[in-house]
Amino acid sequence: MIHLLIHKMKASPNGAMNEAEMTTKIATGAAELPLNQIVPGDCIEVMNSLPEASVDLIFADPPYNLQLKGDLHRPDNSRVDAVDDAWDQFSSFAAYDRFTRDWLAAARRLLKPHGAIWVIGSYHNVFRLGAELQNQGFWILNDVVWRKSNPMPNFRGKRLTNAHETLIWASKQEASKYTFNYDALKALNEGVQMRSDWVLPICSGHERLKDEAGDKAHPTQKPESLLHRVLLGTTNPGDVVLDPFFGTGTTGAVAKMLGRDFIGIEREKSYRDAARARLDKVRKYDRATLEVTQSKRALPRIPFGQLIERGLLRPGEMLVNARGQMAKVRVDGTLIADDIRGSIHQVGAALDGAPSCNGWTYWSFRREGQMVPIDLLRQQLRAELG
Repeated sequence: MIHLLIHKMKASPNGAMNEAEMTTKIATGAAELPLNQIVPGDCIEVMNSLPEASVDLIFADPPYNLQLKGDLHRPDNSRVDAVDDAWDQFSSFAAYDRFTRDWLAAARRLLKPHGAIWVIGSYHNVFRLGAELQNQGFWILNDVVWRKSNPMPNFRGKRLTNAHETLIWASKQEASKYTFNYDALKALNEGVQMRSDWVLPICSGHERLKDEAGDKAHPTQKPESLLHRVLLGTTNPGDVVLDPFFGTGTTGAVAKMLGRDFIGIEREKSYRDAARARLDKVRKYDRATLEVTQSKRALPRIPFGQLIERGLLRPGEMLVNARGQMAKVRVDGTLIADDIRGSIHQVGAALDGAPSCNGWTYWSFRREGQMVPIDLLRQQLRAELG
């Protein structure tokens, strides 16, 4: 259990809990989610203190256990700013595996029954992560190769340039009805189905956070483009996204912009300070901007008969297809064309001699001298349903 802080700091002016108040709430077991907050402390202890089955998605960028031995230098003998922080150092593979087992168990406890998790790693750790995910009952949905368009070269020239990292996307269990916004990702990819290899640049330029000395605020800061794709594709506005290794807050920044709630856990104060300053500058997109392309299967089903009940079409009114053939609307929402009777789909298929037909795009009606597709009326009713 996280220790209680004796001295409380003053509450922040925007109403958010300060670190002392937050630590006290967690230590006393208050069953309340610290939404849109950065929680200080050990990720396993904090996760075990939060309410069970309360999170929709977890994005985890755990220590990679790089096992670096000595400094790394470029050909000009300048030192490479590599990951040599204490948080990435473990005494053995067994110690790393115990850590992985414990934080994944805590994460799984927090996920809702239909929740999912993303973990990211390099060749140093991702295979160990994948095995432990399966050991604990997660159901792997995809592995995604993030191919870096601007990777760091291999300065020693003894191995291939390490130009990618791997993400694993898994649901809590095989039967979970996880969120997947297929059509939104397809739209993001210019109408082509999103693949499992993503070419995105590493974090650099104006996006890279720096400390007061001008050095990287965090050695492995992830680009917002990566989290944008993950959260757009596998969460919805209002979902709760947890990042147990929050770092400088990329997950929180993108979640805030996209209208998702986030919970960040970070034990290093310098990272928390950088993340907090970053998040203060982030603004949520407006509601219209946050709307994404939805799968037609996810939209509310509107029977053609509802158009008749609502008076949007009248019994006896004539529908017309692209060839000028006509069918009369009947009181029960069926059509009649000569001796053909049936639904808007059945009558359209019979007129075309086709095995099937989408009647919503097949038929139009006349208003003020203009031909109007009946699908516009369906869209009007869907809009009324919210």
